Amino acid sequence: MTPVWIKCINLHSECINIQIALMKNRNERLMEIRRLIGNRNISSQEELMRILEKQGYEMTQATLSRDLKYLKVAKMPDDKEGYVYILPDKDQAVEEVELSGQGLSGLISLDFAQGMAILRTLPGHAGSIAYTLDNLGAYEIAGTIAGDDTILLIPRDGVSRSDLANLLKIRMPGLVSGLN
Repeated sequence: MTPVWIKCINLHSECINIQIALMKNRNERLMEIRRLIGNRNISSQEELMRILEKQGYEMTQATLSRDLKYLKVAKMPDDKEGYVYILPDKDQAVEEVELSGQGLSGLISLDFAQGMAILRTLPGHAGSIAYTLDNLGAYEIAGTIAGDDTILLIPRDGVSRSDLANLLKIRMPGLVSGLN
């Protein structure tokens, strides 16, 4: 007969594995919602849910509603669709970067290692660039650590190199225009 504490450990281990699987699924779903809203004019939760279900995501309307709230999705008037979903931080962050573009120059290179991005800057520029990255409000970025001339950018689980590179090109065009 198996002792009770071994059964508890096995049950706890299964519970942790299920939680990890659900979290990964949620992260992937949140990234997909951001991509869809950024690339299409979506006017309702029902429309968004149909698209996500076609892509294999299973969720309830309440889960989708919580995801939209977490992503701070808003609706904006549209001449053709009535109202469409937008990610409100997108336009705001681009405007902020364009207004302060001079202070953001200084990025020398972007490289990747162990799933993280390493940004090399001119001496003294890493802190201000890392501050700007942290305040983009981008879901893809979990956080940054800055030194004098180097920034370690830590992406969220499931975020690819190309996702990060595209995010930087779109959201900070003045910063990355000189990169290869």
